[in-house]
Amino acid sequence: MIPNQWYVILESNEVKTGKPVGVTRMGEKLVLWRDAQGQVTCMADLCPHRGVALSIGKLAGECVECPFHGFQFDPSGRCTLIPANGKNATPPKAFQVKRVYPAREAHGFIYIYWGEPKDDLPPAILPPALLPPLPWFDSIDDSFSYSTLRDLWATHYSRAIENQLDSVHVPFVHKTTIGRGNRTLINGPLTRVESQPYGDVINMWVFNEVDTGQKPRRASELPAPTRHPMLQFIFPNLWQNWIADDLRVVVAFVPIDAENTMMYLRQYQRIARTPVVRELFNALGTLGNLIIERQDKRIVITQRPKASGLHIGEKMIPGDGPIVDYRRRRDELIAGK
Repeated sequence: MIPNQWYVILESNEVKTGKPVGVTRMGEKLVLWRDAQGQVTCMADLCPHRGVALSIGKLAGECVECPFHGFQFDPSGRCTLIPANGKNATPPKAFQVKRVYPAREAHGFIYIYWGEPKDDLPPAILPPALLPPLPWFDSIDDSFSYSTLRDLWATHYSRAIENQLDSVHVPFVHKTTIGRGNRTLINGPLTRVESQPYGDVINMWVFNEVDTGQKPRRASELPAPTRHPMLQFIFPNLWQNWIADDLRVVVAFVPIDAENTMMYLRQYQRIARTPVVRELFNALGTLGNLIIERQDKRIVITQRPKASGLHIGEKMIPGDGPIVDYRRRRDELIAGK
């Protein structure tokens, strides 16, 4: 995992007011809940007293209450009540929940800042000025509507990401859908890695052609792009396929653990705007995305090892350039560079 990044981990509608929710993300069991104002809290799903999951407890005001012995913990993870010690007793500081994560909401997603302590402050209490902006695609605004497909893939999130940076597979895996046309020859692809306030971005342009015997051009031989990227990936886990100005596909690759990823696949569009037509358009888009996504899934979940990396023994070709760029930059970010 890349530390010190905002990760999309859930959709907003998966955490409702009045009840804690338990999930596994980044290999850690987490509990999330909303307070009366709708603010989301995220912390380790583990009572420091006897190791019970807080997520099967209940909410008591602004706190989550452990179902075993009634200990209560506020959004900072501080224990505010130990019933056995009396309601007027001050709980010892040792009963602090182990990990608490800053949580924010935007674009119908819940993000958490999965980080390490900075200047002796844990991530949960870092001043907002020390946290980067939430990653998102500036070209998608509230004029778009969207529909979401959720699907569990039995693979590491890095493999799922690389699949969306792979133009070589398209005419084979998707030969009945988006890969029609037999454009098997790969020019480039062309990538540009740029730094933004919210994180690093891989911009990608694809130049696939039908093979008539011509020699493929390397990325360095391609002309400078004059249009927006066809594909964009924002570290650590957001991707966009810019199909048209009014039609996009966005995927959040949400890490569950070392061998599982939850895919949140959305179609964004502003072509159909009247309510009935909009909902029908979005439903048909979700169906189409499901067909394409399942073509990818059956292949990617067979890859070994589960997690990708620069030095896992795979033999790369020039068309794999965007994947190499992703692996290199991911390693650098993990190393803190």
